[in-house]
Amino acid sequence: MTEDRQERIRQRAHAIWEQAGRPDGAHQQHWDQATAEIDGEDSQPKGRAARPKKSAVPNANDGKPQKTDSKAARPRKTLTD
Repeated sequence: MTEDRQERIRQRAHAIWEQAGRPDGAHQQHWDQATAEIDGEDSQPKGRAARPKKSAVPNANDGKPQKTDSKAARPRKTLTD
């Protein structure tokens, strides 16, 4: 185990321990989880790790309110005699 990898695992295990409320006696589970996460990161291609997947539908879930056609939102005027 390289020192860099071991340090990354140690830091991740510590963060997991803190997120879990600092419980006693769970160090091995935290270490195992951290090891799996770090090894999973190392096995992913470098270019894809930082990029989220794009939606198959354009502009779906982009967080912006959908624009509406102002003409479609208004009722049509009717001609009455």
